[in-house]
Amino acid sequence: MPRKSPLVIGHRGAPGYRPEHSRSSYELALAMGVDAVEPDVVATSDGVLVVRHENEISGTTDVADHPEFADRKTTKRVDGQPLTGWFTEDFTWAELSTLRSRERLPEVRLSSASFDGSQAILRLRDVLDIVRQGAVEHGREIGVVLEIKHATYFAGIGLDLAPMIDRELRAAGWADGELPLIVESFESTILTDLRDRGIVASYVYLIEASGRPYDLLVAEGKQALTYKATVTPKGLDALAGKVDGISVNKRMLLARGNTIVADAHARGLKVFTWTCRPENAFLAPEFRGSGGREAFGDYESEWGVIARAGVDGVFVDHPDLGVGFFRS
Repeated sequence: MPRKSPLVIGHRGAPGYRPEHSRSSYELALAMGVDAVEPDVVATSDGVLVVRHENEISGTTDVADHPEFADRKTTKRVDGQPLTGWFTEDFTWAELSTLRSRERLPEVRLSSASFDGSQAILRLRDVLDIVRQGAVEHGREIGVVLEIKHATYFAGIGLDLAPMIDRELRAAGWADGELPLIVESFESTILTDLRDRGIVASYVYLIEASGRPYDLLVAEGKQALTYKATVTPKGLDALAGKVDGISVNKRMLLARGNTIVADAHARGLKVFTWTCRPENAFLAPEFRGSGGREAFGDYESEWGVIARAGVDGVFVDHPDLGVGFFRS
């Protein structure tokens, strides 16, 4: 029996072509045929959920060009790592709405960077509405893969993301299972919280290639299970029944001899992977081609390894390439 092609998910929209998390990025991804798009959510000081790759926004907005916000630049520890810049939790939504989006990787994506300064930041609600309207316009079901960023950190500064997400999804009509929703996070605690609140979704645990999840590190210290241990058969046994799937760094699937997909499937868990990108800068060394970091390498060979592993979903930055390859 032929294997079903994986879900193709527009990673922050279509950031290979437009600044990530911008309206045009999402609209382009929908037009290019994705099954779903993936917004990352962080919070403002007044409890509005905005879509940004991180809560530190100097690389994805023009905040540094706003003299009225110069005194907001600061250094913080986010998930144990020091970061210097401007942070969403130090702004109200009204203030953030005055900023404009920028390409996060301008040295690799010059064309996308040409759209810098032209689009405002979006809220989660905006993205949910774009997808709902896009599904009608394109005449097909389109889902949302909602990634929750830094939940333990935000809770520690008095901004508990779970009730905010609960309210927003219910208000937008995305909480009852009628619209396709996947919720994912590198922290399992908030996934459990939202499931207990009755948000109807598939819950996916994000897995890095190294390190430990920050929520468990705070709770258990060095006794916390590593991400690598989480995808062993024993680790997957513990996840079965608690989440619906895992989403692993693609490096883990490119490692020779790994059995992650088969082991997860044997326990009823779906497997997604991130992020499939064609540029040399992001390919495994054996698949890089001539030219600079921005040139496309032999991405089809790398993606072929991932496809043959039998994954259930892939995150892509260039939706047209992802749809063309993984559905072929």
